[in-house]
Amino acid sequence: MKVKSTSAKIGDWAFVILCVLVSIICILPMINLLARSLSATDALVKHEVYLWPKGWNISAYQMVLSDMKYIRAFVWTAILTVICTVVSLTMTTLCAYPLIFEKLKGRSAINIFITLTMFFNAGTIPNYLLMKSLHLMNTPWVLIIPGCMSVYNMIIMRSFFYGIPDSLRESAEIDGASFFRILLSIYLPLSKPVLATLALFYAVGRWNGYSDALMYISNPDYYPLQLLLYNILNSINTVEVATQEGFSSPGLSEALKAAIVMFSTVPILMVYPWLQKYFIHGVTLGAVKE
Repeated sequence: MKVKSTSAKIGDWAFVILCVLVSIICILPMINLLARSLSATDALVKHEVYLWPKGWNISAYQMVLSDMKYIRAFVWTAILTVICTVVSLTMTTLCAYPLIFEKLKGRSAINIFITLTMFFNAGTIPNYLLMKSLHLMNTPWVLIIPGCMSVYNMIIMRSFFYGIPDSLRESAEIDGASFFRILLSIYLPLSKPVLATLALFYAVGRWNGYSDALMYISNPDYYPLQLLLYNILNSINTVEVATQEGFSSPGLSEALKAAIVMFSTVPILMVYPWLQKYFIHGVTLGAVKE
């Protein structure tokens, strides 16, 4: 058994300490937010809440859960996230799979053309005019179609496909299997790690997205949860809107803001434990073979 040198052990410990510090930096704001959402209004006004609630109070959560505006936005965002994730994985797979075949005509040109889209973007105004000319404004499709595929994620999936032995595909071709049959029977079953990883990327991106809805959606029925949160937090300074949304007192407004943020953040955080075992495996295998 090989014994690590002293310098290697020091490096390992330094890396562990660094990871712990980064984890603490990431976790502390969430703990503070949770404490603020569960604290009494007077403690929030006096700025006495840090990492533990003072004067336990769940009225902010009662207001959020009793308001159908938040529930409707939550359900719509969950449905939208599932649809976007499925569509994005389908488009990413259908783009990555043909590019692993050397006999595909123009494969190099297609790869270059697709990669260039990572570095050049038309800009916000041309994208807005395009969505308007396609009559996608104020429709759910404007939140699904424009971002249905990420080139970066496609490259990860293509690289993962490269790592699958060609002998498996060639044996299936000898048996008369079609390209789609090979994809469904060989490549996709072997690609669970990268599929789970990309599904997490797409789901988190859609759940946290609000900028596209901010530009393209004016119908409140299609507001995702993050855009609703953005509008509420952005309009607190307006007295009329603040009163309408329940921000009648400074303490209650702080507790309600924290509760809304927790309400929109916790659900997507609960997805990570289910996909954690695939996450590192999928990213590393997809990133080192190119």
